[in-house]
Amino acid sequence: MTTAIWAHRGASAYAPENTIPAFELALSMGADGIELDVQRSADGQVVVIHDVTINRTSNGVGKVVSLSFEELRRCDFSNGFPGRRNVKIPTLREVLELCRPTNVTVNIELKNGEELYPGLENDALRVVRDAGMVDRVVFSSFNHYSLANLRGRVGPENLALLISDGLYDPWLYAKSFGAGAINPDYRALQMPGYVWYAHEVGVKVNAWTVNDEATVRWLASLGVDAVITNLPDQAADALLYQRY
Repeated sequence: MTTAIWAHRGASAYAPENTIPAFELALSMGADGIELDVQRSADGQVVVIHDVTINRTSNGVGKVVSLSFEELRRCDFSNGFPGRRNVKIPTLREVLELCRPTNVTVNIELKNGEELYPGLENDALRVVRDAGMVDRVVFSSFNHYSLANLRGRVGPENLALLISDGLYDPWLYAKSFGAGAINPDYRALQMPGYVWYAHEVGVKVNAWTVNDEATVRWLASLGVDAVITNLPDQAADALLYQRY
């Protein structure tokens, strides 16, 4: 089995997170997938950003939900990275257009928790369908109600339950929920048999966020399906033994 490498918010150790430069760099590094976060602007655009505000990652201030797309685009999201200037917040549509000619998986995290966006999952699915990429996308969220709203419109292979810690037998919960994967904090995998139990009931395990080679190799030895990392190049180096 080969463990997939998914770039967390793109190659975010080297370029501004959740931006086109970070996703382009991840693709150039040979990532098997990219992980990104979506929220919605005041005028209904599905935009790619992690935080509920733009304060940390841009030169602007304010909540994503309160700003129009034009207002968001006026901000610089270079986030202090040397050699980066005037980096714009991307739409989900733009990122999918970038990825469409490739064979990468796109993990779309619905950020529908700290700020609630009614119908965000519907908006994201519409964009994915318009791009013709349903078969290449995994929707994940800590808000499992959001994912439940997608059941019946996408398959189990398109749904992954984000889990932080402490959920008892999460693979059984995922199976009963109708999700084909769980995305746990990698530290949860210290529980003996975690990946084995999940695979026994047909549930994949995609672990986040892993940024050292020794941990990447340990997770691969457990049989995880994907590691989610800010350093896709280093993860690839750690897993060379699997690929050649």
